[in-house]
Amino acid sequence: MKRKITLKQIARELDVSISTVSKALRNSVEISDDTKQKVQAFAKLYNYRPNNIALSLKNRRTNTIGIIIPEIVHHFFSKVIRGVELVANKRGYNVIVGLSNESFAKEVINMEMLANGSIDGFILSMSKETLQQQDYHHFNETMSQGMPIVMFDRVVSDVNCDKVIVDDFNGAKNAVKKLINNKCKSIALITTKDYVSVGKLRTQGYLEALEESKMIPQSELILKIDDSLDYEVHLEKLEAEIEQLFKSNEKIDGVFAVNELYALSAMKVARKLGLDIPNDIQVIGFTDGVLSKHATPSLTTVSQHAQQMGEKAADLLINKLESENDEEEERFQTLVIPTELIERESTK
Repeated sequence: MKRKITLKQIARELDVSISTVSKALRNSVEISDDTKQKVQAFAKLYNYRPNNIALSLKNRRTNTIGIIIPEIVHHFFSKVIRGVELVANKRGYNVIVGLSNESFAKEVINMEMLANGSIDGFILSMSKETLQQQDYHHFNETMSQGMPIVMFDRVVSDVNCDKVIVDDFNGAKNAVKKLINNKCKSIALITTKDYVSVGKLRTQGYLEALEESKMIPQSELILKIDDSLDYEVHLEKLEAEIEQLFKSNEKIDGVFAVNELYALSAMKVARKLGLDIPNDIQVIGFTDGVLSKHATPSLTTVSQHAQQMGEKAADLLINKLESENDEEEERFQTLVIPTELIERESTK
């Protein structure tokens, strides 16, 4: 009897990517005829069956929503899940959570698995690897077969679906303006590489705040962290990069960090260097997590209202699932959640 084969195993056996296998099985024009024939022959030999997503949605409603998130030990994502569950349970839906672990391959596999009759629709935030590769075929193919998707937080314009985002640009801009109003003259930015959309928008907000205040942005004050390394595990490497930033720019008196980990690490390094917070240096982070409240000193942050984001995403998806409107041109909407600056002890 032939063994059961998976998408991942086909990719490994033929030495191609999971994306290539997925596209080849669907006869995508992006894949050469030779590769398509090899993939399809191998899949037939081992009796591999691509998911029939349409059957799940049209014929066997499960009243279950799938959530795909990039990481599980993250206060922001846990609050989003709470919001989704609150609304879903009220409206008679269950929730299944899948984890991409910032991997494109795991994201594809999770979607393949859950879409095979387990759920009615997806709420998801893209993995960093997907954003880096700019390969969104698995989202578009899922929707083309009748299964709706709502994206949150990390979104791209290349995928036409409903989206729920936070106002990253203005949240960052208001945070930096707070530092400027507090008399900070040399404000550093600790951010991600630009392929992560939220980091890019928060960087743009930082630059806009400086320019509006007639302050010239200085490249040496911008630290772009290569977050392909898991800094929650290798925290000392993150702290070393921030320490080098501070030592190379001794006039820094303000820091805006695009996430909680970067902000708290900046405070730790500042204390190590003998700086007083907030008298010598003021720090603001993004994402109002539980650590921000209990840090010493407590951290001023930009709140993303993550639970509200989850609630809105769940309502959007369930409304679409229960809609009887079959317009030829489907309309999608993007909901923008306003941010709020939560002032604590790390600023004056």
